[in-house]
Amino acid sequence: MERNIHLADPARNRIRESLPRRVFLKFNVVFLILICAVMLYPVIYVISASLSAEQALLQGRVFLWPVNPHIKAFEKVFDYPNLLTSYRNTIVYTLAGTALNLILTVFGAWALCQKRMPGRRFLTLMCTFTMFFSGGMIPTFLVVKDLGMLDSIWAILCPSAVSTYNMILMRTFFMNIPDSLTEAAELDGCNDFGILFKIVLPLSLASLMTIGMFYAVAHWNGYFNAMLYLSTPSKFPLQIILRQVVLESQIVENSSSAVDSNMAEGIKYATIVVAMLPMLCVYPFVQRYFVKGVMVGSVKG
Repeated sequence: MERNIHLADPARNRIRESLPRRVFLKFNVVFLILICAVMLYPVIYVISASLSAEQALLQGRVFLWPVNPHIKAFEKVFDYPNLLTSYRNTIVYTLAGTALNLILTVFGAWALCQKRMPGRRFLTLMCTFTMFFSGGMIPTFLVVKDLGMLDSIWAILCPSAVSTYNMILMRTFFMNIPDSLTEAAELDGCNDFGILFKIVLPLSLASLMTIGMFYAVAHWNGYFNAMLYLSTPSKFPLQIILRQVVLESQIVENSSSAVDSNMAEGIKYATIVVAMLPMLCVYPFVQRYFVKGVMVGSVKG
């Protein structure tokens, strides 16, 4: 009886790993911990610096935790005119832009993965061509101007409505879905839209979340299109206002007032925190889809 218990014990029946294998696994753990520390420390330092006293920053006494913490720098940032309005604008641009991007990307990828569509290979090559060559900044500006989109939300959304890279990534993901599923749906009388919305998209949640994250981060961090096409301050996104805050803090830093100069350093770090915090809060909810979506979409060409 005792012998049978030992044989059934999975710990005793486990394959013994060789010494090089154990050393390799431990080295990987240590190496990945170091990589995580290298990536996390700048974020922790910026947050700590934004909450630390000005003298501690200037004296270099901030390393990991805030020194004499306070929120004066954040108060200065949020007192800046149009900051809350720009926050609202950026949220609108990000939500509307990401929705438009995903709709056009899904339809474009679904069309390009249809083997029975005439000219599919030619259209794919033409879309890929735009990844390497474009009209340039001035022709794009003239097109936006002639279409009457200057100083409007459409100037932010339309010029970057589709990313060719993301569309090809989603097309590859769609092509990995077994043909038997779509053929069975066709036999049941489902049309193309029904197959897309009832079969393909529910199976492509990982890819949708991954590509949606790409688009959302690009919209949140985008400032160049707004700087080119928008002229009304009440329509500026967050990044434009934060850029103005940083530029003004640099002017203050060079001023003769020691108090204002000390505060300028904390304002810079508070500005960085204000810009990155929303994305840091959203990312953990889509992180579990992120790796899966990228890897599955890169298997089949």
